[in-house]
Amino acid sequence: MAENRKPTRNFSDLVEIMTILRKECPWDRKQTHESIKDLMVEEIYEAIEAIDDNDPDELRKELGDLLLHVVFQTEIARESGRFDIGDVIWTIQEKLIRRHPHVFEDTDAADSETVKRNWEDLKMKEGERKSVLQGVPDTLPALIKAYRMQDKAAGVGFDWKSWKLAWPKLQEEIEEFRQAAEKGSEEERNEEFGDLLFSMVNVGRLMGINAEDALRMTNRKFKYRFQHIEKVINGEGKNMRDTSLEEMDRIWDAAKGKSKSKKGSGK
Repeated sequence: MAENRKPTRNFSDLVEIMTILRKECPWDRKQTHESIKDLMVEEIYEAIEAIDDNDPDELRKELGDLLLHVVFQTEIARESGRFDIGDVIWTIQEKLIRRHPHVFEDTDAADSETVKRNWEDLKMKEGERKSVLQGVPDTLPALIKAYRMQDKAAGVGFDWKSWKLAWPKLQEEIEEFRQAAEKGSEEERNEEFGDLLFSMVNVGRLMGINAEDALRMTNRKFKYRFQHIEKVINGEGKNMRDTSLEEMDRIWDAAKGKSKSKKGSGK
């Protein structure tokens, strides 16, 4: 058994604890890069939820969980001699220094948009990317990936100048989806619906709206209002399936009023 330990604020102590767990905990010992990758994704989304909730205490905990996965993955690699935590830290420092010449070299200061363009240009010059879209992982959720691909393409000038110029394209996609819905095959409906979503993401992006964030907020709103319907109906001793849509709509509207009043009160 490992010696009794108490938490500290030292990063090296976290690495040491992970090394001990890999030796002495049966569950930790049997994990691989692949077996915990989905858990790492889950931690990212839990951190995002804490940010959306404006909950700093929960965010602190979730960032700790995310950091644990960085250390965990690195420890697995260290055991097979591929790299260690020092290599990980050196690599990101080297990249940050190299990609910020306006900070760490004697070059002219730049605004944020210029910095963003220069970052992508450096990737291409260094041979890290053969396409500006190469850095967008295929495993990203589709809405995020659409936004990131559009943003990357915009960085090299492939973009509308404003959302108003992109609006006719959105209307075109709506009409094409309507036609496919009425007369098209299942494959055509799916394709046109995808085109419509992609166009909506693009218009939102040009307005400064992140589609993933916006839909996540709407999902939360729907969850709150639907659960309010369930609570009210169950509280009256009724069953959801035996309640009319009109009655559920009435309760839904009441829930909308409650959520708006909470926003207005700053709660």
